[in-house]
Amino acid sequence: MKHGPIILIEDDADDKDVFQDILKDLKVFNPVVWFKNCDEAFSYLKTSSEQPFIIFCDVNLPGLSGIECKRQIDGDKELRKKSIPFVFCSTAVDQKTVDEAYTKMTVQGYFQKKNTYAELKETIKLIVVIGKSVNILIQSRRAIINLGDNSNIKTIHPVSLTQHFRH
Repeated sequence: MKHGPIILIEDDADDKDVFQDILKDLKVFNPVVWFKNCDEAFSYLKTSSEQPFIIFCDVNLPGLSGIECKRQIDGDKELRKKSIPFVFCSTAVDQKTVDEAYTKMTVQGYFQKKNTYAELKETIKLIVVIGKSVNILIQSRRAIINLGDNSNIKTIHPVSLTQHFRH
């Protein structure tokens, strides 16, 4: 498992506690950095030198919504270069928001929070697997970029791999 932190943008402390319990059950030991709102998370991402493993973000948040937060991240040249895997996890899911996330942003998933611990655990397990896969692609892309300009090498943006992971 990659050692970068898992960023959790979630305003509900109970949901945060459940999330951390599930990660522990799944033996995912990356540190969790929790933010109650998007402004705090964005500030951290701009100032931290750490490469996050993945960002889990609720959609309905105080202040900026999760959708607005992702737009802000995508609009920042330096953060976009980091290619941080990003997943929405929300209780409320509407088709318009899901479509916007997949057509106007670079997200690796949009998942509805499940009602039971077991169901949520399975969802988070799947997301962690997606995060691992995307991080492998990102590392490969960086290695290719570091080789220099070679027109024979084609890179794949991580979002093209994950477009079909709609839940």
